[in-house]
Amino acid sequence: MTFSDMLSTIFTGNNIALFGAALAAILPGMGSAKGVGMVGEAAAGLVSEDPSKFGKALILQALPGTQGIYGLITAFLIIFNMGILSGNVAALTVAQGTYYMAAALPIAIVGYFSAVKQARVATAGISLLAKRPKEVGKAITSSALVETYAIFAVLVSLLMVLFA
Repeated sequence: MTFSDMLSTIFTGNNIALFGAALAAILPGMGSAKGVGMVGEAAAGLVSEDPSKFGKALILQALPGTQGIYGLITAFLIIFNMGILSGNVAALTVAQGTYYMAAALPIAIVGYFSAVKQARVATAGISLLAKRPKEVGKAITSSALVETYAIFAVLVSLLMVLFA
């Protein structure tokens, strides 16, 4: 087997599309895991001092987790469009596979970074909750504003996949 044959075996349209689906699930999932963990650490300190604030802290902790969900939805849609779930797998060209990979990139990249940035805002919200519990709505709103960019990214990714 020549090197060229090996490359053409590895870099098929289906493999490139699956790589895109994997990026869509993995990167935002990593960002969400990191983000939820960051806010959880701050929330644990708060709840150790005042257990009654657990519910409000939990909302702030959950917010960075949504990017992982967006990435997973995008990955499932790519896999569904490929026919893998129905058992009727389409043979994608390299160009079609590359298109699916490109469609996955907005949520893969923005999902990772927005989850981490949202966690930083939510962690600051935990500090606000500790000092001024009645202002939790402001902390949630500030954190949700970062979410807007993840929503934009998932919309772009999903529209590209749906209209492939």
